Amino acid sequence: MQSVQINGATVWYEVVGQGPDLVLVSGTGGNMHSNWDHLLPQFSKSRRVLLVDYSGSGKTLDSHPRLTVEILAEQVLAAAQAAGMERFDLVGYSLGTCVSMYIAAMYPEKVRSLVLLAGFSDGTDSRNVLQTTLWQELIARDPALFARMIVLNGMSPATVASMTQAQIDAWVQAICQNNDWHGIWRQIDLDRRVNVSSLLKDIKAPTLVIGCLQDQVIPIEHARKLASDIAGATYAELDAGHLAPFEKSTEFGEMVTTFLNKNSPV
Repeated sequence: MQSVQINGATVWYEVVGQGPDLVLVSGTGGNMHSNWDHLLPQFSKSRRVLLVDYSGSGKTLDSHPRLTVEILAEQVLAAAQAAGMERFDLVGYSLGTCVSMYIAAMYPEKVRSLVLLAGFSDGTDSRNVLQTTLWQELIARDPALFARMIVLNGMSPATVASMTQAQIDAWVQAICQNNDWHGIWRQIDLDRRVNVSSLLKDIKAPTLVIGCLQDQVIPIEHARKLASDIAGATYAELDAGHLAPFEKSTEFGEMVTTFLNKNSPV
């Protein structure tokens, strides 16, 4: 792992593999390893992959009391520049889709293609405000309660019902161990304020939007709206909850690889 300094932040990143450059942007509470390690063997076979911890995740430290999508985007871009990536494919997940859309709209010369999983452009609706406020209250009371809610709502009901108690306990433990609770609190605060919808018209890169049919965190209507608002976007769906990168990791990896091979050949 290496780090880069940008506007009062020490941003940690890692580069794995060889080939055309690919940048992966995590979701709320995810870090470069917890969100992507299980997918790296597939992606790094033919791509040079950049993993980044933006503010609130992993070892990254910053002096920003309140996060913005601009702050997180500039951190991802600083890591890409430090890694020598001038033009890259970009994959964003959940909150990472907002960061990725901002980069694609504001820096079109840098983004070769764009993949958005379980995404949204506007988090200010009343349902999301209710949800994120509840998350913060659970974190303040007992982080394990928050972790249980994420397991319950993050995957499809059938998947949760099929899990053993030991598997559920392992998920809860992993969420509790992997999170910086002050960091995720700030990311959740951003979740309910972020709105990049005005930028979607400026995205020119070939784009794949992937919605999750059983997403109880960000309802699939958000992904469908992204696909309609981004000119020329391709749309696909996974029969999974919000934690689709884990619940349907093989299918998700194949979707991304197929799209990248078409729009950014090795």
